[in-house]
Amino acid sequence: MSTTEGPADGSPAVPGTEPGTGNGRDAIVRAARRAFTLKPYAEVTMRGIAAAAGVSPSLIVKRFGSKEALFNTVADFGAAADELFAAPPERLGRHLVLTMAELRDRHGGDPLLRVVFSLGIEDERTLLRARFREQVTGRLAGALSGPDAGLRAELIAGQLLGLGATLSLHRPDGASSRASAERLADLYAPGLQRLVDGG
Repeated sequence: MSTTEGPADGSPAVPGTEPGTGNGRDAIVRAARRAFTLKPYAEVTMRGIAAAAGVSPSLIVKRFGSKEALFNTVADFGAAADELFAAPPERLGRHLVLTMAELRDRHGGDPLLRVVFSLGIEDERTLLRARFREQVTGRLAGALSGPDAGLRAELIAGQLLGLGATLSLHRPDGASSRASAERLADLYAPGLQRLVDGG
């Protein structure tokens, strides 16, 4: 299955070339997330990521420079956090659920779960956890008001990870495949919102 789109003139994409839309980079990051989640760092190869992404290894080197740099990109939760937290506190619970669903659709997978399912060695897991605490849990705690902000942020992060795990474990024919994002938000967001509000 190709993960890139053809050029604007409608001609087919040539494997190993960089699409003008930037999807080449997106495909590389998706393939790298999958690879670093399923295998220890030492077993992941640039050639394997390139094959999964449908691009040439030289394009990965051009875009990221090295396997270490690519891993650091995969270990970055900042962009997902920007979108997840882009709502005022009174609407954050529902926004979190809808955004999680949208990010899953856009990226072909959950934006946060790699922090849980990584099979890397301890140093890699430590880096992922540290980035997650800083960019997701810590950032959220700083945005919450009222008592126990840190605890509530950890519980919200846990709820989001639980939602992602549930949707992943029950695909492709689970209930979530028959429910809209709005319906998921109807059911799941009230509990998140209570944690946001601190009540």
